[in-house]
Amino acid sequence: MRKVPQRSSFVTNEEQQTRQSARASSMAALQLQLAQAGQARPEGVVAPTGTQGDQYLVFTLLEREFAFKAEYIQGVERLVDVTPVPNVAPWVRGVINLRGSIASVVDLRAFLDMEQLPYNPRTRLLSVQYNEMVICLVVDGVNDMVPIPEATVAGINARQANVPAWAAPYAAGCALLDRRSIVLLDAARLLFSEKMQRYSEES
Repeated sequence: MRKVPQRSSFVTNEEQQTRQSARASSMAALQLQLAQAGQARPEGVVAPTGTQGDQYLVFTLLEREFAFKAEYIQGVERLVDVTPVPNVAPWVRGVINLRGSIASVVDLRAFLDMEQLPYNPRTRLLSVQYNEMVICLVVDGVNDMVPIPEATVAGINARQANVPAWAAPYAAGCALLDRRSIVLLDAARLLFSEKMQRYSEES
């Protein structure tokens, strides 16, 4: 019987280079989008230079810094007209047309049961994607994109981790960069959490 050659489970150098190139292109596009959105780094905040690590997009909620891995960020948008939808949880603001697709808009501050404040010109929408799921999160503002070395990350159970209790279910840890304390959110834990999945008013 003739043997059918099987595809190797190993990633070839060509495939690895293609993935790295696509990732670099995506990061460059995101950095350009941040510049076009007019999101300047806050005064006194300096990104570390010469460091290696995964790229994270840093944003603020009530003057506290949070971040998602940049690879899960589809884009950063100014707050646009959101179409309300009935019978949903109060933290669901509605839906928007996101480059031809309909995406739900979630006020992240309301979702995390934080104090509510009016939106302002710095308010932004982060379109976060994990697998096939895309959610637009309303945040107070976007600061910058920085590399975060794994050695600077403390687990949520570590004594030095400054992770508030209400963010802990969705956090992967806390990064300590110079004088900055950045809570690292896990996109999968947030988007596929029971609370996010049960967004109807009755839940």
